[in-house]
Amino acid sequence: MSGKTIAGEKVRILISACLTGEKVRYDGSDVEVDQALLEKISDQSVMIPCCPEMAGGLPVPRSPAEIRTDGEETGGKAVLAGIARVKTAQDVDVTEEFSKGAELALQVCQENGVQVAILTERSPSCGVTMIYDGTFSGAKISGVGVTTALLKENGVQVFSQNQLEDVLKHLTEL
Repeated sequence: MSGKTIAGEKVRILISACLTGEKVRYDGSDVEVDQALLEKISDQSVMIPCCPEMAGGLPVPRSPAEIRTDGEETGGKAVLAGIARVKTAQDVDVTEEFSKGAELALQVCQENGVQVAILTERSPSCGVTMIYDGTFSGAKISGVGVTTALLKENGVQVFSQNQLEDVLKHLTEL
């Protein structure tokens, strides 16, 4: 079904700007995705690109950052609870920027009636099922980024770029 609507309007989807080809990642790159699937989703929705890290005030390029905690609680939920911090490889605390970016992404969702987001896996902002472990060793752990945690807490259904088929299925169920 093309042009899937809710109450006569196309579904609005927040999408990580790096997934749309914008060069906004920490290293000035974007993320490759299955363009055919993304186009199918785009045909059925209005995509709203957002980079929470840039929205929070971080530049491109920027130092890579990971979520660090001393406790058992990890990931974006721990950052929102104040028990974990987002730090760069040089130990600069960028938690405030990541939190502000998450809040601004939520604001975009609320102002635009967004119920679905497609965010970038492994990112400390946008990780959906997996993030880096905070050691800058390349090790990954199960967890969510700061923006994903906040969006989920507020009822937004969040998918990663690896779940585009699931997004299409979800759109047909709306």
